[in-house]
Amino acid sequence: MKLSIIMPVFNEADTIAEILQRVANVRLDPVEKEIVLVDDCSRDDTPHILKTQTHIPNLKIITHEVNGGKGAAIQTALRHVSGDIVIIQDADLEYDPNDYAKLIAPILRGETKVVYGVRDLGTQKWYMALGNRFVTLATNLLYGASLKDMETCYKAMARDVAQGLQLECRRFDVEAEITAKILRRGYTIAEVPINYHARYEQKKLSPADGWPTLKALWKYRKWQG
Repeated sequence: MKLSIIMPVFNEADTIAEILQRVANVRLDPVEKEIVLVDDCSRDDTPHILKTQTHIPNLKIITHEVNGGKGAAIQTALRHVSGDIVIIQDADLEYDPNDYAKLIAPILRGETKVVYGVRDLGTQKWYMALGNRFVTLATNLLYGASLKDMETCYKAMARDVAQGLQLECRRFDVEAEITAKILRRGYTIAEVPINYHARYEQKKLSPADGWPTLKALWKYRKWQG
């Protein structure tokens, strides 16, 4: 059994070495790990730092020549994963890789094929927390779901589920697309609590990303891929 950790990266020089080490330090025996990292045309010192990470085991680095966005990086990574389970990991330090075990446990037990990590949004600014709750509510209303956190980065799923989503969204609206298509396919999304601490230095997601997210939720509500 292998876990593929997809890591989209764009201008994360301050955190990339630390997050890679944190991921590498996680023990999931007997589950193996691989990291499929996509450098989405970083313009800071990230590419240089990545060249020094040869001590990180099972690390695949793929480079985009043109910046495409988080969704584009996830699409690229999905073409290179070899694990039985896939999880998305942001390259900052908001999420704790030590939560991997609880995220993949329901999949390993055969209870579900998809697990989301539910955040405590107490460390977010009020308008970001409000936006997160609103898009989750919109998801539940449009898809008849009962999710607590649609926008969470920590989405774990069986590889056949992930690769069957035929992702199109290239930026942060990919979170809505993933969720919409999973629900349209009839999969049950299990949720587990995770550790989370919001960051604001060089934060790329903004309230302006809420509109594309809502458009994606509406667009895929009748998807039948």
